[in-house]
Amino acid sequence: MTERTDFRSDLDTESHPDEGPVGRDADAADLASTDMSAEPSSRAEGTQPSFGGGREANLENEVAELKDRHLRLAAEFDNYRKRINRERSELSDRAQASFVAKLLDVLDDMDRLVASDPATPLPSLREGLSAVDRKLWKELEDAGVERIDPVGTPFDPSQHEAVSTVPAPDRSLDQQVSATFAPGYRFKGVLVRPAKVQVYSDQSKR
Repeated sequence: MTERTDFRSDLDTESHPDEGPVGRDADAADLASTDMSAEPSSRAEGTQPSFGGGREANLENEVAELKDRHLRLAAEFDNYRKRINRERSELSDRAQASFVAKLLDVLDDMDRLVASDPATPLPSLREGLSAVDRKLWKELEDAGVERIDPVGTPFDPSQHEAVSTVPAPDRSLDQQVSATFAPGYRFKGVLVRPAKVQVYSDQSKR
């Protein structure tokens, strides 16, 4: 009777799902899963591979190239500006030299008039002086000089300078230029000097 009982207990032990070889296999599986889960953390602690080093180097090269290009363009523009200013100055000098050359004949006539015989009659001197004046004004007008003598025109403060006023003999003449003390001048439409004038003023408005 005792032997049968032991044999039955041995069978129960072998067939129990939580004991024996089956239990050992489950423990081994748990260990394997624990080891696998530990791998990512150990990888995270290590040095990660860098993929941005090449791109950063390319960007630095591009920035250096752009800086170099900018410096070259700035130098070229500075040289261009200097060349334009020099050519503009030379052109202005040539234009002025051409204008002076046209006045040389007038100056020669003036010198001859000044060096004339003191016994020359006054009417002859006046006629010579008038000829020089006409010649001079022809050159000035060709160069763009315009004389402003506004007698009999409405007073324009942008072109005239009122030096004095005089009572208007008629109300219709109020604020008109009565006399020119010094003519004004424009050069190619630009006011060089305003005309100094006397202006009619209607006293009855005061």
